[in-house]
Amino acid sequence: MTQPTGTNTLSLKGTSVDTLAGTAPTSAPAVLRKLYLLRFAFAAVWAVLLFATADTLGPLTATLLVIYPLFDVACAVIDIRSAQVNGRPVRGLYVNIALSALTGIGLAIAATCGIPAVLRVWGAWAVTAGIVQLIVGAVRRQLGGQWAMIASGSISILAGASFVAQAGEDGASLSNLAGYAFLGGVFFLVSALRLGRTRTKA
Repeated sequence: MTQPTGTNTLSLKGTSVDTLAGTAPTSAPAVLRKLYLLRFAFAAVWAVLLFATADTLGPLTATLLVIYPLFDVACAVIDIRSAQVNGRPVRGLYVNIALSALTGIGLAIAATCGIPAVLRVWGAWAVTAGIVQLIVGAVRRQLGGQWAMIASGSISILAGASFVAQAGEDGASLSNLAGYAFLGGVFFLVSALRLGRTRTKA
């Protein structure tokens, strides 16, 4: 549920971040809509593949685990370019890139230690990324389609805490990560559809 992000609550030359988000060119929602649709498609395919291999932590599963945060990095880079063109804040996007990159490294290491280690790393990422997504959704709310992102960030925080808790239980499985990713993709789809309606009305 990790989502593209960008936060800065400070004023910039007397103009608040909320004002920047609210007056961004109409191309900003269009770019976000395409990005959200891409993230939904990726999350759906990834979830199916992980669910099919969740019982064991083999090379394929480990590769899938590392790919997910790296894809998040790529999406954040695209979002940064759009944000810079449209005058939106990008600080949170850089935070998101750093978190996802570190998570990719952490998952590669955790995959050699077992499923509980993977759940702890993924859980920590879900919590921190959820906080960032929650804040960014609030900042971008005037662009439209962001309430789903706010809800997604909130759920990500709770899910991350549950993954950490599951790591200490017997029979820990990665199947819940597939469900988490798919649900996050659904929220991206909802946001994309709402952005499409906003663009049509504009």
